[in-house]
Amino acid sequence: MNLKQQIADFSTRRYKSITAIVVIVTLIVVLLAAVPSIWPKTFSGFHSITIDTDPENMLPADEAVRVFHNQMKKELSLYDMVVVGIVNDKHPDGVFNPQTLANIYALTEYAKTLRWQEDGQEKGVVEVDLIAPSTVDNIEQGGPGVVKFEWLMSQPPKTKEDAITIRQKAQRIPFLNGTLVSEDGKAICIYLPLTSKDLSYRVSSALKKKIATFNGSEKYHITGLPVAEDTFGVDMFKQMAISAPAAMAVIFLLMLIFFRKLVLIIAPMIVAIVSVTLTMGMLIIAGFPVHIMSSMIPIFIMPIAVLNSVHIISEFFERYQQTKDRRKTIVNVMDALFLPMLYTSLTTTAGFGSLALTPIPPVQVFGIFVAVGVMLAWALTITFIPAYVMFIKPETLVKFGVVHIEGEDSHISALGRFLQWLGIATYRRAKHILAVTMVVIVVAIYGISKININDNPVRWFIKNHPIRVADRVLNNHFGGTYMAYLALSAEDKKFSPKDFIDDFNKQAKTQAEELEADLPQAATVFAELQRIAAESLKTAQSRQEAFEKISHLVAERSKQAEEDAIDAWDEASLFVAQQEQRNQVFKNPSVLKYQAKLQQALLKTEVVGKSNSLADIVKTVHRELLEGKDQQFRIPDTSNAVAQCMITFQSSHRPGDLWHFVTPDYRKSSIWVQLKSGDNKDMTKVVRAIDNYIAKNPPPIPLKIKWFGLTYINVVWQKKMVIGMLRAFTGSFLVVLLMMIILFRSSLWALLSMVPLTITIGFIYGAVGLVGKDYDMPVAILSSMTLGLAVDFAIHFLVRGRRMYSSLDSWEKTAPAVFAEPARAITRNIIVIAVGFLPLLLAPLTPYKTVGTLLAFMLLTAGVGTLLLLPALVKMLEKQLFVKKKVMGPTCNCAACVLSSITLVLLIVVSLQQYVTLGWTTLTWISVIAIPIMAIGCGLLSRREKCKLQNV
Repeated sequence: MNLKQQIADFSTRRYKSITAIVVIVTLIVVLLAAVPSIWPKTFSGFHSITIDTDPENMLPADEAVRVFHNQMKKELSLYDMVVVGIVNDKHPDGVFNPQTLANIYALTEYAKTLRWQEDGQEKGVVEVDLIAPSTVDNIEQGGPGVVKFEWLMSQPPKTKEDAITIRQKAQRIPFLNGTLVSEDGKAICIYLPLTSKDLSYRVSSALKKKIATFNGSEKYHITGLPVAEDTFGVDMFKQMAISAPAAMAVIFLLMLIFFRKLVLIIAPMIVAIVSVTLTMGMLIIAGFPVHIMSSMIPIFIMPIAVLNSVHIISEFFERYQQTKDRRKTIVNVMDALFLPMLYTSLTTTAGFGSLALTPIPPVQVFGIFVAVGVMLAWALTITFIPAYVMFIKPETLVKFGVVHIEGEDSHISALGRFLQWLGIATYRRAKHILAVTMVVIVVAIYGISKININDNPVRWFIKNHPIRVADRVLNNHFGGTYMAYLALSAEDKKFSPKDFIDDFNKQAKTQAEELEADLPQAATVFAELQRIAAESLKTAQSRQEAFEKISHLVAERSKQAEEDAIDAWDEASLFVAQQEQRNQVFKNPSVLKYQAKLQQALLKTEVVGKSNSLADIVKTVHRELLEGKDQQFRIPDTSNAVAQCMITFQSSHRPGDLWHFVTPDYRKSSIWVQLKSGDNKDMTKVVRAIDNYIAKNPPPIPLKIKWFGLTYINVVWQKKMVIGMLRAFTGSFLVVLLMMIILFRSSLWALLSMVPLTITIGFIYGAVGLVGKDYDMPVAILSSMTLGLAVDFAIHFLVRGRRMYSSLDSWEKTAPAVFAEPARAITRNIIVIAVGFLPLLLAPLTPYKTVGTLLAFMLLTAGVGTLLLLPALVKMLEKQLFVKKKVMGPTCNCAACVLSSITLVLLIVVSLQQYVTLGWTTLTWISVIAIPIMAIGCGLLSRREKCKLQNV
């Protein structure tokens, strides 16, 4: 008795024990996963369920772009924001009417209260950085050389004229025009910075309740990436609550239609439910969060888990009436199906497991746990299904199954008759089928060349979702709601005390010589200054620290100076400030002018609707210092004048706003970039445009220019996803091919089994390119997922076809036999798995709809391709496939050995390429050397005495 018979025999004899083990293990996993979430304090040592909808986590925490993003947010005190847009298209003055502005004022005051204490920390809205008409300054000329700062809207206006005045003042300030107020005056945006972006759903929900109390003609829209992400998490739970049960109901109804015996189809449902429960339970127990990807695990495992059961029940359905013995029938069924079920499960596992090769953590977790779930389903199928059959009373199965009467076809269903016709057609029209396939391949290649790589998290919602509506409306009125930041940093050279003092002394001597004619004490004072500098450098660790020490000592020394040296010490103090300012690059007029030119280059992309920078602040204050004339809206000519503008701005109600654009050492600055689109292709277009501009127009001093912000991070992880999915697909393809070589012990049969799925994937992706569907995250992951599933049909078809051919001795006779029960089981599987994914269309989120639709079409196409293309190819290659010889060992087939060697080497190279430091060229050379060596080894092995061919 072999292993497969032993498993079936044990499961049917110890069926009660098998069932008890399944129940106990499931209950333990459920408790370990659920209890810590219900009583987190009591079971703090265990992991509770956590939700993660943050696109940042598509990249590892130590990814360079994430590290830089978080560093710049910290240095510039930037927060993720909830954006509330207020639009009034009905009033002739838009939102600038007393009633609407009164509501906006009330909403702003309410937003300030959305703060609370949690774990000893204050969380919620960061009031000091809240941007609204009542919390920002109007900047205007207050007299010669004086700038007046006053609240833009200290109180709601009482009259129409007052409301219009607020609009006019706001639109005169570059930072506010197009950001706070729309240029057409129809809309206002309130920006609510949050201490943590995962609070956005709580804050937005509170705002909606407050908005519901307002009376007015204006409309309110709440958006922003944090809101989108948090809302996605809520809708994700709705998807899990709707799609998984719907998939189960659909599969249940299909199986009831196929087999019409309720008691028997309960078993596959139990296998599916237990597989999902164990997999999701292990995910939570292991401490992994439920992400957009892992939330789809149940909907994937559900149909996959019943595939093997469909084959078992289908075969049981065909054989039971021949023996009318439950145990004997199920043991024979398991003996016939064990090997193809094992290989189909392994290939599906390989397909999903290959996702671990991607550099996207959530995709890795998804792939690994679906792979685990598939193998759990297989283990349950080969043990629990036979055990369950033994619980069924024999009298229940009296009328179950097909009664085969020799010479009669009355037992054949409509599906059976169709498949019989199809089997004959594939034999007679093989060349026509292959010709059509070639046309499909050509069209697919053209379509793939037209694929557009793009993604946008806001588009993960359906078109009429409030977030999508808000996105369209606000981007129509404002410069853009998608934020990206362009960081400009001075290149920091390693601090050298010697270089510092040499330069300082040189400048000090020059300055002393210039002052000596008017200040006789200058030479003595500046000599003392050089001594102070040398003393300060003994303990200074940086340029900034050195100047702090020098400034302090100079201030102390000037207090003790004699009367005739006071002026000289004042000049020394001024000199130190000027020298320090040389290091403060963002007080340099030429640098700020270059920053302004970068902003102009951004606008020329036609994707960026607005940008704000330190240059805008300086130009605005400079204009108001010089009588408010528009021609003075420019960068001053000297560093001192720039510094004066910044000092003046810091006398406003919001002095801290300056540090959102520049660091206190004035060596790092950022441009706030507002994009009208969150599409990755648009962000990429902007990045390329700026790269080209910088290449043609280098900055006046060496600057490091880098992007950060969520919109840019989305671009980075998508690039990694595309490369990672290509690597995952390649790895998965090679693993499956290697399995097929082992299964069939033939290179030709192995390659034949890969044909339907390869053409299917090419056809679907070609169609994606032809219809203009974006190649986004859901589309990208489908290739690897489909590969492992689509090859299952081919395995069952070819394994059972080869077995039948050995007794019938010709494909002409074998084709009708294969298109009987085997084809019926395959067809049922095609229907179950394709239709099983369609409940994803009920989800309120587009990624799930995309996956459901494309996966259903992919698997349907793969199934149809298997039933059409494989028999046509088998007919054309019959002589090469069915050789009247057999090989006396797995390494005796030279062609199979060589192909498996090539496959194995390529698989190792693909797997290691992202982890080792060797370049692709080095790995290529290793492959070029390894493959011929292994091929020679295969040739030698195939010539051994034990490998001599024998006639059958």
